[in-house]
Amino acid sequence: MVFTFYPHPRMVLFPDDTNLKLLSTQSEKIELLEKAGVDHLIVFPFTKAFSRLTALEYVRDILVNQLHIHRLVIGYDHQFGRNREGSITQLREMAPLYNFEVEEIEARMIDDVNISSTKIRQSLKEGDTETAAKYLGYPYGFSGLVVQGKQLGRTIGFPTANLQLSERHKLIPGDGVYAVKAFWKGKVFGGMMNIGNKPTVNPLQTEEKSVEVHLFDFHENLYNEMIRIECISKLRDEQKFEGLDALKAQLQHDLLNAQKRLAL
Repeated sequence: MVFTFYPHPRMVLFPDDTNLKLLSTQSEKIELLEKAGVDHLIVFPFTKAFSRLTALEYVRDILVNQLHIHRLVIGYDHQFGRNREGSITQLREMAPLYNFEVEEIEARMIDDVNISSTKIRQSLKEGDTETAAKYLGYPYGFSGLVVQGKQLGRTIGFPTANLQLSERHKLIPGDGVYAVKAFWKGKVFGGMMNIGNKPTVNPLQTEEKSVEVHLFDFHENLYNEMIRIECISKLRDEQKFEGLDALKAQLQHDLLNAQKRLAL
């Protein structure tokens, strides 16, 4: 059984915080836990009242009296209770009093690096999706609704699906061009994605940052459809070209490079 919270504590305690960036949305988290073979998932409502519970009240009133735990498995650096006062040290002190055992999940090391969500976020912000995937154990992805754009890509032979992201707090990798996989109606497609401000066609940077995906050998209508993107590898930084011909030539090079990265 997994016990988790929703909404994210910072959404409740700091609702105006625009810097919160999540690696997994609630629906993604549920799907990942289901794939991991979890039998039962409890999503406990996180409220301001709940945030004021002391570490003792949390353990005694919820974990012991409501969930009747016998063994608690918890990360080595997990903190809980009011002002994050509780830790695995306090749990070990409470365990014999309430007749449960504590099992610690130790830090995981890859290439002598202590894995953490902070390091994963930093890798993604730098566009290093390959390192992020190695730390996560799976390719990083997100979902979005395909909306109508200016259709400039069609004029140079590279039509794109413009994505409206489904979760405003979801972390999007740093600006650049990526080789990606797209999932739609049970099918998988190779493609390349641009994240950024499109400086060649938007030199004054007057438009908001966009996420646009070009799918290889794809000719169906995706408007108002949800698709999921997995970021496989960054191809290059976003850059400004002298004109559409130069952009088109670079995109052709990007396409070949993306197909190679995706082993298509």
